Amino acid sequence: MMEAFLVSTGIVALAEIGDKTQLLALLLAAKFRKPVPIVFGILVATLVNHALAGAIGNWLMTLISPHSLRWILGISFIAMAGWMLIPDTLNDETARFSERLGVFGATFIAFFLAEMGDKTQIATVALAAKYHAYWWVIAGTTLGVMLANAPVIWIGDKAAKALPIKLVHRIAAGVFAILGVSALVGIGS
Repeated sequence: MMEAFLVSTGIVALAEIGDKTQLLALLLAAKFRKPVPIVFGILVATLVNHALAGAIGNWLMTLISPHSLRWILGISFIAMAGWMLIPDTLNDETARFSERLGVFGATFIAFFLAEMGDKTQIATVALAAKYHAYWWVIAGTTLGVMLANAPVIWIGDKAAKALPIKLVHRIAAGVFAILGVSALVGIGS
C-alpha cells in the first residue's frame, strides 16, 4: 500500500512540473492573487478528477486478464515516458473561465477541465490498475499534484522558473520507463 502511495506521489509530482496545469495554476495565482481558494479549488478538482480516473483503472482490472493487463500497463508506462519528453503548452481556451463563479469555482472548473486527458490523469488510471490500491493511488496522485502546484501559487513565477524543467521531465520519463519495463518483465506483479 505504501509503495502505491509513494510511487503515485513521486511520479505525479515530477510529471506535473512544467505541465499545462502548473501553468494554469500560475495564471490563476497571477489573475486572482487569492492563494487559499485557488489551492482548495485545485485540491477538489484533482480529487474528483483522479477519483474518476482511479475508478476507471480499477474497473479495467476486472475486465482484463492479469497477463494482458501487464502488457497494457507496461506499454502504457513506456508511452508515458515518451509523452513526458514532449513540452506542454496552455491554450487560451483553458485559461478562460467565468468570474461569476468566484475564485474557487473558476479554479475548480478550469483545473478539472485542464486535467481531462492530461498526463497525470492517464498516469492515475494506470497506477490504479497496477497497484490495486485505489485510495492510496488517489491520495498519492493528488498529493503529487498539490506538491507541484501549491508552491507555484504561493511563490509564483520565481519558483517555476528556478526548476530545471527538462531535467525533471527526463527523470519522470525514466521512472515511467522503469515502471513500464518492470511491468513487461513481471517485476512487482
